[in-house]
Amino acid sequence: MRLTIASLLLLTILAACSRPSGPPGTPLRLNPAFGDLSPTDWGAGPAPQRYAIHGIDISRWQRGIDWNRAHEAGISFAFVKATEGGDMIDPAFPGHWEGAGKAGIARGAYHFYYFCRSAEDQARWFIRNVPRDPDMLPPVLDMEWNPFSPTCTYRPPAETVQAEARKFIEIVSRHYGKRPIIYTTPDFYEQTGIGQVDATFWLRAVAEHPREIYQGQDWAFWQYTGTGIVPGIPGGVDINVFSGSPAEWSRFTTR
Repeated sequence: MRLTIASLLLLTILAACSRPSGPPGTPLRLNPAFGDLSPTDWGAGPAPQRYAIHGIDISRWQRGIDWNRAHEAGISFAFVKATEGGDMIDPAFPGHWEGAGKAGIARGAYHFYYFCRSAEDQARWFIRNVPRDPDMLPPVLDMEWNPFSPTCTYRPPAETVQAEARKFIEIVSRHYGKRPIIYTTPDFYEQTGIGQVDATFWLRAVAEHPREIYQGQDWAFWQYTGTGIVPGIPGGVDINVFSGSPAEWSRFTTR
């Protein structure tokens, strides 16, 4: 059979779309439809089910995960809480990290920022506890207010928040060779201007599409629920979508 350049290009794209999301495993399941303990009526706006690539973010509060079952149900990626502040590590991180990797789920680690510790201390703590894996997703800097913290409810001014984010990103980028993603929430985004920092964004929006809440902000990941139902994961869980197509996901995970 004679293949034209266009045919070869199409075959290359199709092959990329059918790749596992991590190490060898089951192929990606696109456009999965998960349940929700507290569903949102998305109205005329783009519903999460319109996006091809879905994933979860987890911490010590999720236990007993059947990673293979979750992957088969359509979970393509997992962001796993690794550290917080300058001296806390999530006790479930090692098990979650290993489980996601063995199931062929693309995995990334996130750091929950603590506003009573320097960015340098927190970046070094993250680096100390998260392995440098060339196949990992970019690290994540989780920046949001924590009014329930027993030790630190300090809310620095916007200029300080942005400066600290840039310091953390610079240090972590040099170590992992990947520029961190910033995760944030609507109130934090509005009050700190964190969108002015040069970064890829992961946005929380559980009642409306991000374009309605974060007007004009580009994003790569959207956390659309905190009460999702995913086969293989007990209880409610945060579910997210990737903004692009399967081909764009393949490029994102291999760049």
